[in-house]
Amino acid sequence: MFNDVFAPKPGEKVLILVDVPHNDIKDNEKWIDRRQMAKEWYETFLEMGKENGFTVSFDEYKATGIHNFPIPQEALDLAKQNDLVLALTEYSGSSSFVPAFRYKGSKTRGASMPIVERRMEQTAFKADYSKVKKYSYAIEKILNNSIAAEVKFSTGDTLFIDLRNRVALADSGECTQPGQFINFPSGESCKSPYEGVEDEKDEFGESKTEGILPVAYDDEIVKFVVKKNSIVELIGNGRKAEEMRQFFKENPSRANIAELGIGCNPNAVITGNILEDEKVGLHIAYGKSNHLGGKIDSDMHEDICYSKGCPVEGTSVVLNHKDGSKTEIIQDAMLRYDLFE
Repeated sequence: MFNDVFAPKPGEKVLILVDVPHNDIKDNEKWIDRRQMAKEWYETFLEMGKENGFTVSFDEYKATGIHNFPIPQEALDLAKQNDLVLALTEYSGSSSFVPAFRYKGSKTRGASMPIVERRMEQTAFKADYSKVKKYSYAIEKILNNSIAAEVKFSTGDTLFIDLRNRVALADSGECTQPGQFINFPSGESCKSPYEGVEDEKDEFGESKTEGILPVAYDDEIVKFVVKKNSIVELIGNGRKAEEMRQFFKENPSRANIAELGIGCNPNAVITGNILEDEKVGLHIAYGKSNHLGGKIDSDMHEDICYSKGCPVEGTSVVLNHKDGSKTEIIQDAMLRYDLFE
């Protein structure tokens, strides 16, 4: 897997990176095991390096406490000094790593693995990544030919997502060339919705993204009311609903609908671990979108998964194409792999 996905080369520098608990950010058993897993990967890469002529280092930074909150600058500077970076963390740093790695002239490639678990070595890690690559690029092509998505949920709610004037991205599991960045385990393609920001509104008008996004928190379902690609109201009277109202009030940019994602790793399973859950099928995110080709900057990016087996399922996703045709890419809450065979 290390050779197929990451292909470390003679003379390269490899960095294994973890985040660590501090102050009010408390440790947990899975996080402890993840850091141990990172050390084991470090040892494996060390042995590979002795044979193949590359060097390996191990480092850590203080955890941010929120997924996709900016990681410490010193950690980012360290990462950019290496050719290959594997970040096995508790909190996702993808929104920091993407602009740091994906630019013209970058020498660094890397993989972000927030909340990765050892058991994934028997599920999503074991996928045939030649097929994952095939599926992800096929979905990327379909998304790039799409101007909207019609989503139906098991709650009876619907959401219309405006996909105009944006470019899709494929997370194919390929991380062999400078400037590449993946989440790992991999297998998805995504597109940031059109937000209708001022510099585009004259040409494209306001965003047409509108509807209800139902989000499950244990036994509580909070319904996010979406208009013009932004969460404008929350339906619910529970503790979590009130907590999320305050969360969006603290920073209105968090209310942006940031991503429509379609997972395509056939070996991924639903367990409640979002890193793997999102590779099964439909996921929708809110918050920061400019690292995915959107226009909104924020201090967070949160994915919500809706595949078969999730508390709320996205029972259907119909993509509307530029020529007026439509493709139902998600049916009965499952990705239609038959479209790509």
